[in-house]
Amino acid sequence: MMNESAHTIMSSDLITITPDRNLTEVRKIFLTNRIHHLPVTVGKKLVGLVTTYDLWRRSFAPSEYDNIIVKDVMSTDLAKISPNDKIGSAAEIFLDNRFHALPVVDEENNLLGMVTSFDVLLYEFKKEYPNPILFKHLFEPKEPQAASRAT
Repeated sequence: MMNESAHTIMSSDLITITPDRNLTEVRKIFLTNRIHHLPVTVGKKLVGLVTTYDLWRRSFAPSEYDNIIVKDVMSTDLAKISPNDKIGSAAEIFLDNRFHALPVVDEENNLLGMVTSFDVLLYEFKKEYPNPILFKHLFEPKEPQAASRAT
């Protein structure tokens, strides 16, 4: 049932940030783009991930964000998948680890995309309900987003 490759459901037009930026910039990206996972890159290489949970868990006051650098709070021990790994593998990783985003990388650790638990849920929902009454916008073909890349 979930034997398609992860690249078929991954988001590839990602917003990223570099390790030398501060948490004020991270917070702004989270709020303005309604995302919860922000890949940290150097060039195309994935070096970490910052999440809304990371900010909440550390209990930083927003007044401190200007003085806190991404590299000091990002997670670096990441579960990752390749574009040819199966959607079912992503689902299993989500269930086993209780997190909600997996970076998709190539053999050189270049960031290619991201698969979220929502992507997996939507994939299964579309198979079961090809003509939904609600959420029709989720079934329209994806158009490239004009999201800016944070650097």
